[in-house]
Amino acid sequence: MFRVISTNYINNIQRKRKWYGIAGALITLAIPFYLYLGNGNNHLETDQSFCPFKMLTGFPCPGCGITKSLVYCYAGDFSKSVHYHILGPFVIAFCIITIAVLLTEIFTGKEYFKSWLYNKKLAYVLAVFLMVYHLIRVIYFIHDHTWDEIARQSIWK
Repeated sequence: MFRVISTNYINNIQRKRKWYGIAGALITLAIPFYLYLGNGNNHLETDQSFCPFKMLTGFPCPGCGITKSLVYCYAGDFSKSVHYHILGPFVIAFCIITIAVLLTEIFTGKEYFKSWLYNKKLAYVLAVFLMVYHLIRVIYFIHDHTWDEIARQSIWK
């Protein structure tokens, strides 16, 4: 009888996913760092947002401001970083920890923090936090801007 056992195939898929996770975390850290090294951070105050939601509606999406927050975090201006998005400094910490953990998992062949990464309760808590934070941001955004200013921040100027 001919039997095929593919135990290494799943490990290769998992290893590939870990490398993709590392690449994603590096890109998340590198793009704002490139913007920081580029023309400084003065242009961030006036440039049009690349967010498709904000371009269409003029309102910020839940992730709007993360890139600006990371740039200002790199510049050492933590108050401005938190002003643009409260999770900006946490994104930097999360990406660095993700890279370290995934590299450790690749080289040791063991998985760490699996119970945290696949924890539904933690995902729900983070989702509720992001929804409440976004609702508060939208309320302040509407309070601080006129409808004409909101329309000018969209592509429908």
